[in-house]
Amino acid sequence: MPKYRVEELKRTQAKTLRHALTEAELDLWQVLRSRQLSDMKFRRQVPVGPWIADFVCFEQMLIIEADGSQHVESRHDESRDADLRRRGFRILRFWNNDILANPNGVLERILSEIEEAPSPRGLRPRPSPTGGEG
Repeated sequence: MPKYRVEELKRTQAKTLRHALTEAELDLWQVLRSRQLSDMKFRRQVPVGPWIADFVCFEQMLIIEADGSQHVESRHDESRDADLRRRGFRILRFWNNDILANPNGVLERILSEIEEAPSPRGLRPRPSPTGGEG
């Protein structure tokens, strides 16, 4: 997993955002958490360099953003995405209303992205639930 030096302010902002998810982010998190989607580990509201990503799967180097209307034609988002791509991430953006109105379509698009571009980091086997005992 890539290591980034994260300023304390970004850590605090990310923690605050984790406790203030939008309805769309919460709905999406319910299916991304706990390796429920294609056994991929997603984290929410994660500092990545100077940015905070809504959802990140480091195994896939995949960032998923849930966007509201403030993101329409945002130059800030364009420069942010360009920087994240230079860092090796792929980015999927979904409108909040699409997440709420068509959750299956959103999940199919995420699964398609995972299947089309296998993990650049290689899939690591999950640890044994018994911790090697037995």
